[in-house]
Order: sequence, then structure tokens, then C-alpha cells
Amino acid sequence: MSSPRLADYVARVARSVLAEHAALPPWELTARAAEVVTRVLAMPDSAFEIAGDIARHPTARIEHGAVVKGPAVIGPGCLVAAGAYLRGGVWLEEQCVVGPHAEVKASFLFRGARLAHLNFVGDSILGEDVNLEAGAVIANRRNERDDPRIRIRAAQHVIDTGVETFGALVGDRCRIGANAVVAPGALLAPRSIVPRLGLIDQGGP
Repeated sequence: MSSPRLADYVARVARSVLAEHAALPPWELTARAAEVVTRVLAMPDSAFEIAGDIARHPTARIEHGAVVKGPAVIGPGCLVAAGAYLRGGVWLEEQCVVGPHAEVKASFLFRGARLAHLNFVGDSILGEDVNLEAGAVIANRRNERDDPRIRIRAAQHVIDTGVETFGALVGDRCRIGANAVVAPGALLAPRSIVPRLGLIDQGGP
């Protein structure tokens, strides 16, 4: 089975700085997060303030106590709250929120994606207007298996990604409830709803 098309999950991708990478499988894009974000940093855009390998739009807020490890791009109107931790190559398009004590690793968040607090999002792509309630986790590695390679059940097929670290491709306007867990290797269609305390596990055998 062919890899999922990013554009089928995130409508804005073709109009974003990630357009040139839209044909990549989502797990390859996240695996190359640091490289891709570094390339975005190199694009001329005088609207951003750049310090080392971190670009921040003047309208973005990074609160005292947040930790941002580059490469990272913090777009217009974004908020990185106190205690938040960004690492491994993170891109926040615009109007994104990473709430108190949330962690984002090697991930891409499109316009209006919001993490409440005490969230973990690893090696993932979150579409426009995705919302995670408090405590929700998008896990990125299967430590319960002898073979940690990420496999994804999709329809009647199993996709072998060939990688050991991948969280989820979360389509536009998905809602993930408080304390829900999205297991490694998930594909959430736009407008999917994960209930509070829910578990999404699409991992193949």
C-alpha cells in the first residue's frame, strides 16, 4: 500500500513553507525534522527575529521558564507557555499554542494547533485547528515489542514505515480528549474525535 498523502490530511500544506516536502511519507518528514526546520530557518524572511537556530516572529510569545532547543520556528501569534519544552526540530506555523509543561519533539504544527498542558507530542504532524486537551499523549516509540519498527494498519493493509520513531499524522480539526493516548503510528483523518481517556492504536503486527 502506498504511503498516505499529507495533503489529504492537512489542506494548508501546499500553501506552507513545507510544500516542497509534502510528497514525503509523514514518518520520513518527522525523521528529518531537524534538517527540514533548519532549511526553513535559511529562507529569507525579515519578519522573524533569529537567534542562533531559533526563529521567532515578534508577535509570538515564549514565556519565562519555557525551553526551546533549536532548530525551531515559532510563527506569528504563537504561544509557548511556561514549562513547555520544544526540541528535535519544531515548526509552529501560526496561532499555535504549546501549553504549560507540554513537550513537543521533532514535530510540525499547522495554524491554530493547540496543546493544553501536560501533553507530549513526539515525531508528529498536527493539522490546522487540532486541539489536544490536558494530559493527552501522542506517543512515538513502541517499547513493548522486540521489534520496535512502526507498522500501521490502514484499511486491509499494513504499512511498514521502516522507522522506529513516529507518532501520528493528525488531520485538520481533530479533537483529542483529556488523558487520551494515541499509540505510535497513527493516521487520524480530518475531524476525527478521540474521546477522553481513549486509546487509538493502529499498530500492525
